[in-house]
Amino acid sequence: TQVVDRQDSVLGFFHSWIERFAQYFDAVEVVCLKEGEHSLPEKVSVSSLGKENGAGKITRAFRLYRMIWQKRNEYDVVLVHMNPIYIVLCGWLWKWIMKKPICLWYTHKSIDWKLKVAEKFATQIFTASTESFRLESQKVLVTGHGIDTDVFKPNYSLKDKDTFEILFVGRVSETKGLGICLKAVSILKDAGIDFHFSIVGGPVTPGDVIYKKQMEKLVLQKELEGFVTFVGPVSPASSVPYFQKAHVFVHASDTGSLDKVVLESMACGTPVVSSSEAVIPIVSKYNSHSVFEAGVTKDLADKLEYFSRMKNDMHYLQEQVRGEVVKNHALDDLIEKVSNSIKNV
Repeated sequence: TQVVDRQDSVLGFFHSWIERFAQYFDAVEVVCLKEGEHSLPEKVSVSSLGKENGAGKITRAFRLYRMIWQKRNEYDVVLVHMNPIYIVLCGWLWKWIMKKPICLWYTHKSIDWKLKVAEKFATQIFTASTESFRLESQKVLVTGHGIDTDVFKPNYSLKDKDTFEILFVGRVSETKGLGICLKAVSILKDAGIDFHFSIVGGPVTPGDVIYKKQMEKLVLQKELEGFVTFVGPVSPASSVPYFQKAHVFVHASDTGSLDKVVLESMACGTPVVSSSEAVIPIVSKYNSHSVFEAGVTKDLADKLEYFSRMKNDMHYLQEQVRGEVVKNHALDDLIEKVSNSIKNV
């Protein structure tokens, strides 16, 4: 996996996965690109390739080969989380030399040469939804996302009865559609609606940094300074109160996959407004106003205006959206499905 750090704003959730995997296996050997804060059972061993200490790609690759070879008698099966490049580099060694089954967890619409190579070596592939894995393969098992519904849960007392709270959580990048969200809330401002828009997350790439500056400039242009807050990146646990406080979560991503933050919001009883092809089939079951046409600012503004009027009368909808996650995307159910499948490969 990339990161073992429960404070990581993007991948901190995987800490909970490792904890639960330890309940199903005699030992869990974790090799990560970067190691941070963690507190895991004794049967879990974490080895880092050293990115946190500045190790370069060649050094990390050398360490990866050394680790998987030295530990070859300590593991029976391999699970690669999200990064097909690990299978590109090591699949031949695991499959042909060590004779070990290889499993891959992957949730993204993109299909590149690395994924195609990884699919050939993989014994089993896990994904969150049918939209989250677009490469045709008989090896795919759809498991749902893994949301810890004991952590991501409602606290309706945090919701303001007067100010309409809108929430965006995710990477601040062009693919996540923050620009259309800001333009839509500008329409709410002009309509005299009392609202606040919290943006939780930050840029990752140099291109994202440029994009964030553009968004900050847009806030000034639209005179939204008192209505919009750039919160910055927070750990998964620290994001929970933001979900609980919000009346609606806005999702304009065009990644094409079922983003985990959508389900985290729903688990907290906060409805979602989305234009994503992967999210629409889920949210449209409960409220038609939860869908807006991709790229159409006025449509998003109209849907947000609807929820602003309904903000204090949504208990039934709030319970419905949480129920969807509890039923189909709970973390314990996912880990059980993946673990049982791994044991049978």
